[in-house]
Amino acid sequence: MNIYVGNLDYKVDGEDLKGIFEEYGNVSETKVITDKFSGRSKGFGFVTMENSADGIKAIKELNGATLENRQIVVNEALEKKESNNRRRS
Repeated sequence: MNIYVGNLDYKVDGEDLKGIFEEYGNVSETKVITDKFSGRSKGFGFVTMENSADGIKAIKELNGATLENRQIVVNEALEKKESNNRRRS
């Protein structure tokens, strides 16, 4: 299950997310999205959990929780849609 985590403090990294979500089950991947030029966190990331039931429990218990003095948003990640905004020559 792929989980979106938003409103993250800029100091939070993938290891921090892994530590939090592992309390609910096996975490296969974490990723905090960063700016490609500055390398600074954009304040959101994704967690992939192996078991959907564990993911649902984590979402219910962590959505609205406080992490580094910020109230985080946790919900199931939506699939990225293909973009049809290609340039025409």
